Amino acid sequence: MTNYLDQALVFIGSAVVLVPIFNRLGFGSVLGYLIAGILVGPFGLKLIRESESVLHFAELGVVLLLFIIGLEIQPPKLWSMRRNLLGLGGTQVALTSAIFMGIGLMSGLSPLAAGVIGFSLSLSSTAFTVQTLTERNEFRTEFGQASFSILLMQDLIAIPALAIIPALAATGESNASLGSVMIFLPSFLIFGFLASRFLIRPIFRGIASINAKEIFTVATLFVVLGVASLMMKVGLSAALGSFIAGVLLADSEYRHELEANIDPFKSLLMGLFFIAVGMGVSLDLIASKPFFVIGLAIAYVFLKMLVLYTAGRIFRFDHENSRQMAVNLAQGGEFAFVIFGIVTSSKLAPQATVDLLTAVVTLSMAMSPFLVLGLDKWNAMRYKEAVEPKYDSIKDESPEVIIAGFGRFGQMFGRMLRSQSIPFIAIDHDSEQIELIRKFGHKVYYGDASRLDLLEAAGAKKAKYFVLAIDDMEASLKTAKLLRDHFPHLHIFARARNRGHAFELMELGITHVKRETIDSSILFIGDLLVEMGVDKDRAKEMVTRFRKHDELMLHEQFKVRKDDKMFVSVSKQAQAQLMQVLNDETSQSYFEPKTSNAQPTEDIV
Repeated sequence: MTNYLDQALVFIGSAVVLVPIFNRLGFGSVLGYLIAGILVGPFGLKLIRESESVLHFAELGVVLLLFIIGLEIQPPKLWSMRRNLLGLGGTQVALTSAIFMGIGLMSGLSPLAAGVIGFSLSLSSTAFTVQTLTERNEFRTEFGQASFSILLMQDLIAIPALAIIPALAATGESNASLGSVMIFLPSFLIFGFLASRFLIRPIFRGIASINAKEIFTVATLFVVLGVASLMMKVGLSAALGSFIAGVLLADSEYRHELEANIDPFKSLLMGLFFIAVGMGVSLDLIASKPFFVIGLAIAYVFLKMLVLYTAGRIFRFDHENSRQMAVNLAQGGEFAFVIFGIVTSSKLAPQATVDLLTAVVTLSMAMSPFLVLGLDKWNAMRYKEAVEPKYDSIKDESPEVIIAGFGRFGQMFGRMLRSQSIPFIAIDHDSEQIELIRKFGHKVYYGDASRLDLLEAAGAKKAKYFVLAIDDMEASLKTAKLLRDHFPHLHIFARARNRGHAFELMELGITHVKRETIDSSILFIGDLLVEMGVDKDRAKEMVTRFRKHDELMLHEQFKVRKDDKMFVSVSKQAQAQLMQVLNDETSQSYFEPKTSNAQPTEDIV
């Protein structure tokens, strides 16, 4: 028991120290886990000497990861991915396998060994790529979805390959066994569909009805691990089984709860998986031939990126998406380690070759975060040096009002001002939004309202009012500061995303600030009260009092915003007084905290 506790402390401690550091440096958590594994492993500080058993256990993280991904992909969506799944994914696997098979043949390997190793090197890491895309909020982008299609196709091909390779190597696997695998998979899909509808969902419904959250979690783990175990018993991948289980439960009413229950276990085991991979890096081999091994890893990544980029362009992805996809999928995959084990046990290739390939694939995984970060830096430099967008030339029409941001908020001002024949100029930074608005005959200029020259051209020196309706908080504050510095005469009516944004605008001296959802939500509350049986006049009075109370509370919070203790105290006092204000029909003194005698500024909401 002590040994297990010591190992757990080593794993957790190394992750706690290194992962935040690498996250802070911008390399992501994956590289932090890898370095942690290298340091504590048998080739580092030797705190943990056995990596194989840890890796087998940690592969449950990949199983849980694919289950969660499956929950996000309903069967109709999976069918819609067929072009990228079969075309793009199939092309990438075929081209990459052929190239590396050719290199293997030239290196003296047998055709069978060269083919098996070439296929293994064509695979990418589902764990690395999905984790990276998720952390960077890029999973749902065009290249993110294309990358996942390729990963899914690789896994689908790898499953029968794991059954075929031993049979080809004549290690005792029979063709009958392979045939049974091919029969089992469609049978499993049919059984899984029926079980998810008529067995699993009713069970989850029953567990949910007794409100036992821990039992729901246990049942979720039982389903996922049960399906994974069943798939492994017939020679298929546990990861594929968990993915299929997720897809079959994707339209379940408990989908979100299933995901929430699994996610903590997935995150913990995924971290352990990356640590175990790092522990397997042979530093002795790399140290004995550093330039050769690292050179092979770089060449491997470069060739794979070239094939991925070419496949992307063949299937009509633009340059940027093809490049992003190539960089994210350039590393080797975890299935390669499984295939290398089969190659070793089948004696298809010398052990030295397998050890070298293992080091190359592991190094490619370690290089992956640097490649992604390098592409980010490159894009930042390229866009910084790019030509600025060609904004519209704004004619000074001596407007009384200037509206910056002509989305759903700014358009309300425009409609009202137009109905009263009040001259105004509208500016927006979203070219697609402008194109849509112009279809309805509205006049709006394409430009950046945070630029001084554009504001001057729009007539800011002569205008009286400025409506700051920009959605982006950073751009809104930048524009507000520019207006206060150069056009102090303007009366600014600013839209705020939330209380924090409102405070920052108020710090700039802007008194007319409106949180964007405050009015609609308060009015809706009034509708709810009336629907619940409250007298209409009484509901209207309650809503009015609530609005007034919230306005004054915002002002009082603003005065103590930099003192956390006082801020919490004022907020609690306001909450207590809100009940009195709403329920005391004779109450005329709204929120009057004892923290200040200053009178609240009007127009603060």
